[in-house]
Amino acid sequence: MTSWLFLGTALASALMGGVFFAFSSFIMPALGRIPAEEAIRAMKRINVDVYHWTFMGTFFVTPLACIASAIAGWRWHEEAALYATAGCILYGLGNFAVTAIGNVPLNNALAAIDEDTVDAEREWARYTSGWTRWNHVRTFASMLAAGAFITELRVCLLYTSDAA
Repeated sequence: MTSWLFLGTALASALMGGVFFAFSSFIMPALGRIPAEEAIRAMKRINVDVYHWTFMGTFFVTPLACIASAIAGWRWHEEAALYATAGCILYGLGNFAVTAIGNVPLNNALAAIDEDTVDAEREWARYTSGWTRWNHVRTFASMLAAGAFITELRVCLLYTSDAA
């Protein structure tokens, strides 16, 4: 049963990393190639639509799965626990905390502006530089966390097969 938890946590972390990778690699660059007023409108729409249960469910359940994997790892084997703890810290700080202290405040500031009455080019440039930098952190942290949970699963399976 714990192997399913480890696998699920790894997959959820990788899925979140993939979402953030998409933003860093082609969504934000594509928005940067259209007029700033349109890019601001599009990002505002994305920031509303992100509150869908599929994304938010994955975003909020994954840290809980990380904690559960770390606890299960400590009960299972010390080596597995170390990888799970590393994954938990990477995901918790590098994804969840970065989103809360970096990306969400920038999204809130963007939502408050009227793209038709401000210097949209300046506001968009200010927003994208900080937002994308934080998003790179979330991408790498999520992927590294996924790697840690995959390694935790490998250790679990290795010690399970040795015991059999």
